[in-house]
Amino acid sequence: MAPSAKPITSPVPQSLYPTLAFMLLVFGLIFTASFFIYETTSSRKNRSLAKELVTGAIASVLLGFGSLFLLLSTGVYV
Repeated sequence: MAPSAKPITSPVPQSLYPTLAFMLLVFGLIFTASFFIYETTSSRKNRSLAKELVTGAIASVLLGFGSLFLLLSTGVYV
């Protein structure tokens, strides 16, 4: 006889999904705004590729996880 299986549970409590979604989306939008402001205010000679990549990557990760938790908080399980 096989041992009884444990149910799969989330490492994050389900009650925190809306809060996480809100916070991650807000911070992601702040980093996105920072990226666009940096791109429009700096000249081509003064831009730093590293800063652009880091800011873009952080914004992308935050918005991605924020979207995931937004979907999870509304009941769309992906």
